[in-house]
Amino acid sequence: MAMAKTKYVWMDGNFIEWEDAKIHLMSHVIHYGTGVFEGLRCYDTPKGSAIFRLKEHTDRLFNSAKIYRMEIPFTRDDINNATVELIKKNGLKAAYIRPIAFRGYGELGVNPFPCPVQVAVATLQWGKYLGDEALENGVDVMVSSWNRMAPNTFPAMAKCCANYMNSQLIKMEAMLYGFSEGIALDNTGYLSEGSGENLFTVKDGVIYTPPLHASILPGITRDTVMTIARDLGIEVIEEKIAREFLYITDEVFFTGSAAEVTPIRSVDKITVGAGKAGPITKQIQKTFFDIIEGRKPDRHHWLTKVS
Repeated sequence: MAMAKTKYVWMDGNFIEWEDAKIHLMSHVIHYGTGVFEGLRCYDTPKGSAIFRLKEHTDRLFNSAKIYRMEIPFTRDDINNATVELIKKNGLKAAYIRPIAFRGYGELGVNPFPCPVQVAVATLQWGKYLGDEALENGVDVMVSSWNRMAPNTFPAMAKCCANYMNSQLIKMEAMLYGFSEGIALDNTGYLSEGSGENLFTVKDGVIYTPPLHASILPGITRDTVMTIARDLGIEVIEEKIAREFLYITDEVFFTGSAAEVTPIRSVDKITVGAGKAGPITKQIQKTFFDIIEGRKPDRHHWLTKVS
């Protein structure tokens, strides 16, 4: 989707014009992928704009930075307050939010320590990640020929810029073969996740999802869906899942800040269930949107009001 610019970006402690949010060609992040980032949404609710799980996303940003030995020169409160203020300054009721911390201009070479850590937050208007009809009709996906990273190679628990080169291989392959998205296996051949989404399946009224040690990102929407399911009395099991389970399960869906809760209607051209959003997916999806759009009480304090 084309990027619709907004007026301001928060960068290294200051609100600057969108066009001025630039870094030097020789910044470490450009050459070595030394950045960690987040993606989250602000929703327009009947009670005003609200950011979904801002604190948890900022915590994950700091955790990703910690794994990569990056000292972020701002506090969590600094980032959270800047995000809220940025949405106000840009006059947005709903927005996609992209915080990023990265190694900037200092020295060239693999050693990142001489390079300063820079931090920025941008907001933009971004529609449904997998298309406007995806939430209702579902998407067609394939199992990718590319695996997720093996343990002790790239840390999958860090939302790191470099990891998304793997995601791009998965995404490009799927699109060139005519699918909306790809599902990657882990290095042992079990299900991992999509290029930018966590994965859930439903069989006989029970929800299954790959565990953290399947080289997945610890998704915040993933955690949200698991909480919603348990609140609804639906059992959730985290365990290794075989690829072929996708073909015989009743429902499959993706979760993510961008994808939200998106049903999968076919995998490798094999129809999943009835070929559309199943009843449990719909129930999870409806509860999720009812909470974030203000139609149900925010029992778990997931929303941060912008004003």
